[in-house]
Amino acid sequence: MCESGILTEDDRVELIDGEVRLTSPIGPLHIALVNKLNHMLTFQLGTQAIVSIQNPIQLDDFSEPQPDIAILHAREDFYALATARADDVLFVIEIADRSIDYDRNEKAPRYAAAHIRELWIVDVNRKIIEQYSKPHKEEYTQILKLFPDATLQSQSLPAIVIEVSKIF
Repeated sequence: MCESGILTEDDRVELIDGEVRLTSPIGPLHIALVNKLNHMLTFQLGTQAIVSIQNPIQLDDFSEPQPDIAILHAREDFYALATARADDVLFVIEIADRSIDYDRNEKAPRYAAAHIRELWIVDVNRKIIEQYSKPHKEEYTQILKLFPDATLQSQSLPAIVIEVSKIF
């Protein structure tokens, strides 16, 4: 679509169930949280995995969302040869300031259906992290809500431990 002039590189869109959907604009707080989590995760992961920022992941032939952060299996080519697929993903993070309903009701079921083992939704307005794990069909069977006084530990990568208060 970019090549034909329908979309530009600056258009914020993603492919969901064969539909091109507009995504929310990114504001300064959203950017700051992505940068902060990127910094924390990169420090903790080192070379164990790749922290991919706002890049597409192919869930199936019809859906290619762009999570704010995807933690991918380490690969020598850093995914230069092909877009990351669902089985390359260790977990995803969505920063939700304006997009909480979309992230919960549209993206989360698709991540679960693609067997993405873990999803974090950072609820900016309530200052909590929703940690989704144990996907079954189109839903996650375990959902934890972590408040600023809690410590978040990844279910997929237990070495990842973050104090929720340090995210906000």
